[in-house]
Amino acid sequence: MNKADALPKSSIALLAALADITRDSARMRIDPQDADLLIAADLARREPDGRLVATDAGCARALRHAATDGAIDPFRAQHLNLARRVIVTPDGHADVMVDEAESPLTWLARRKGRDGQPLIQAVQLQAGERLRGDFTRASLTPRVTSSWDASLAQGRRGQGGTGTFTDAVVAARERLRRALDATGPEFAGLLLDVCCFLKGLEDIERERRWPPRSAKVVVQLGLDRLARHYGLAEQARGRARAPIRTWLDADSEFVVET
Repeated sequence: MNKADALPKSSIALLAALADITRDSARMRIDPQDADLLIAADLARREPDGRLVATDAGCARALRHAATDGAIDPFRAQHLNLARRVIVTPDGHADVMVDEAESPLTWLARRKGRDGQPLIQAVQLQAGERLRGDFTRASLTPRVTSSWDASLAQGRRGQGGTGTFTDAVVAARERLRRALDATGPEFAGLLLDVCCFLKGLEDIERERRWPPRSAKVVVQLGLDRLARHYGLAEQARGRARAPIRTWLDADSEFVVET
């Protein structure tokens, strides 16, 4: 067992904080003993100004530790940008772990323009992820390897392959079709490429021969139309209270006898 495997929980917590580049270690309360353990294990180092920073090995160790819940292989997790997110599902909400570096929309949501605002708003990101969720549940994600599934093999021979779709798949395809119809032919193909096939904006501009940095604007317009279809908005608007509904006739009323 090496020094990195024998770290106490307090040192692991410190390492996780150091690996978070959004935090300033100069303002953190650091236990000298934990700092010495991390430096001895080559997981952290001292900068000339006295700051304690995580090394490359330390960042990888922190990512592996964050993936110890068994949802993903720890050594694979160290090469991903994992984060937990609550997503909307047909049955409500679900807390899932996602790779923020996988989707171009997440990249746009993290980047800020000259005005200091994100390149896409939260509702636009939510609309794009909702479209991607229906695309995945509709079993439209392309396969990258051979499949030896028996039902698919029978379907190629014409022995009942059309009956393998579940109600959930059919419902997801219907939701996907309605969403793309609502965005129109101007944005449907672009949203499929960016949200579902995860193509980068530079690839989109090169394939469609668009001017540089023009895809970002078109994606924003398409996501706005998609968000309107899903009923998503930055601010909730409506009546202050809902009207009282009863089963009485239009000319009837409740009578309270005393």
